[in-house]
Amino acid sequence: MKFKLLILFVMLGALANAQPSKTRNIILITLDGMRWQEVFGGADPRLVGHTPIVEDTVALKQTFWAPSSAERRARLFPFLWSVVEKNGQLYGNRAIGSLVNTTNKMWFSYPGYNEILTGAADDTQVTTNDHVDNPNVNILEYIEQQPGFNGKVAAFSSWDCFPWIINVGRNGLPVNSGKVSFTPLNDKVAVLNEIQFQLPDISGSTRLDAFTFHYAFEYLKRQQPRVLFISFDETDHYAHEGRYEHYLASARYTDDMIGQLWSWIQQQPAYKDQTTMIITCDHGRGGDNQEDWKHHGSKVRNADQIWMGIIGPDTPATGEQNKGQFYQNQIAQTIAQLLGLQFKGTQPAGQRISNAFRK
Repeated sequence: MKFKLLILFVMLGALANAQPSKTRNIILITLDGMRWQEVFGGADPRLVGHTPIVEDTVALKQTFWAPSSAERRARLFPFLWSVVEKNGQLYGNRAIGSLVNTTNKMWFSYPGYNEILTGAADDTQVTTNDHVDNPNVNILEYIEQQPGFNGKVAAFSSWDCFPWIINVGRNGLPVNSGKVSFTPLNDKVAVLNEIQFQLPDISGSTRLDAFTFHYAFEYLKRQQPRVLFISFDETDHYAHEGRYEHYLASARYTDDMIGQLWSWIQQQPAYKDQTTMIITCDHGRGGDNQEDWKHHGSKVRNADQIWMGIIGPDTPATGEQNKGQFYQNQIAQTIAQLLGLQFKGTQPAGQRISNAFRK
């Protein structure tokens, strides 16, 4: 009896000392197929000087090359390394023992996004990139059904598959995806609607990331959602095309767009010191040579290796993590618990990333 009372007092004491979450808003961002090797090492020395994957090796080196990996990664991702690393956390530098992996065995986009959003791999039903409805309940629709979040959750993506990944037919969430017009919120959105169809069509129904960013940014400014998901695609597109300098350039200006978003958030009373941003990717890529770098999937070695960054008022500023094994399926529950919720999906979600919470 005394032992049980002691345990009870310990539990009550822990609850009393636990800090309530300050996070009221979540921004989830993905860079499709962005390798951890460049995130933590910058321009890859095995790739920067080689044609045909680099058309202008001199120009690429002038922009992205430096003697050390620390300098190279800061050139490629200045926001990640000047803001997130100093004020948040970065996971996935396998060179120093920080490991992040998918738990799905597919290692391509739809299964990766399913795992991010539902907190669980589904290697039985989610096995292609086809435009088919996802049978699994995702974190976005779960949150939207909670008090205070109705009408406050939205998603914007460059790849046009997301209405099926998120299953808008089931949940009716606002998902602006692919090369489609967006309901004009102002003159800027009206111009974006027009010019996106006037630029060269580089990837069919998948739109350029700048459009996805500006659509999402204008929506954020005017609709003030509490949960916003933004998915960029160009890094994966250019990698598949074997255009390394374009892959790096896309990563660089995507980092800049994310930085603009975070800077705006810090100036808004409804978001400043109340918003957590999580940045990650859906899958990795090959890393052994010039040809492997273009590809991913279950037959490509190490394409399950990913990374993530977290910054917000509840996350300790411990910077680059130097040890530990983490998984893609932990993101959904981490988002839920930052908002003071407990996510219950179709399958049990991975545990939250405990490091991302203050003790």
